[in-house]
Amino acid sequence: MESHSTATVVTFGEAMLRLAAPDHQRLEQAVSFDVTVGGAELNVAAGLSRLGLSTRWISRLPDSPLGRIIRNRAREFGVDVSFLSWDPSARAGLYFLEPGASPRASAVIYDRAGSAFSKLVPDEIDWNAALVDASAFHTSGITPALSDAAATAVRDALAAARAAGIPVSYDLNYRAKLWSEERSRAVQEPLMRNVDILITTEEDTRRVFGITGSDYRDVARKLVDRFGFKVVTITLRGDTSVLRNTWTAIAYADGIDYDDRSYDIEVVDRVGGGDAYASGFLYGWLTGETTGDVARGVRYGNAFSALQQTLPGDLAWVTLAEVEAQLSGAGLRIAR
Repeated sequence: MESHSTATVVTFGEAMLRLAAPDHQRLEQAVSFDVTVGGAELNVAAGLSRLGLSTRWISRLPDSPLGRIIRNRAREFGVDVSFLSWDPSARAGLYFLEPGASPRASAVIYDRAGSAFSKLVPDEIDWNAALVDASAFHTSGITPALSDAAATAVRDALAAARAAGIPVSYDLNYRAKLWSEERSRAVQEPLMRNVDILITTEEDTRRVFGITGSDYRDVARKLVDRFGFKVVTITLRGDTSVLRNTWTAIAYADGIDYDDRSYDIEVVDRVGGGDAYASGFLYGWLTGETTGDVARGVRYGNAFSALQQTLPGDLAWVTLAEVEAQLSGAGLRIAR
């Protein structure tokens, strides 16, 4: 993927093989699975690469055909994989997706215990080298949930980015199937001192930090007041049905509220929607007339995510031209 900017975004986290039951079957019905690749931080790196930025993904994979599938997909999206490490004895993380349809919700089953990433040794990553020339660093709350070593690596990465003056973006991404609210709070609260941009939802904010408010804008203000973030951005999904959602987001920075239009989405696959928002937000934030364009970040994040949710898979097969067409009011007539 050709880069259209000098900005480089570095991300850190696990990617897995995704096995999805086809044709809205239950997992126990399926005799085959659609196999793709997904993981929050790779999703963000791939999305930013599609938009034209240079990206580098730091992770750990099994030295096996399954690990190479994941590596090869990252390469296909133009992501720099030179800082991957390999484990000849560990396994690839998996997750199984059962697509829903109202009134039956979609469901995810994780099978990632003992994965190569969960067994990483924090000292094996040279963060000073990995962050060279970085314009931003991104990770999420999924990564420290995977093991104590992963949590230590996140702490070290955030500290190294702060010491180098590199803005840090962090998606709270609470996953109840990975850890408890209490453990999540204990591990993540100390990390927040080195986070500049927090991406979250009202629900995740309540569950991890115990913060509630009169509305989402109040929640954003309370997050800034408690942790001193430069930017808080909150995604807002309305579930009309499993396959029909509304989607928008707001941000709060320097005492100013930012919002954008709401998209009415015919959902093909909502997994990765938050990661697509993070990709679009960081792209807009980094490529404005001056770095730190929050309003542009919200607009690009919303449009990129809305488009990504109309496609199967975690990764965003979306172009910058399609995003900008949405921002210009693209219609629904067949393009021909």
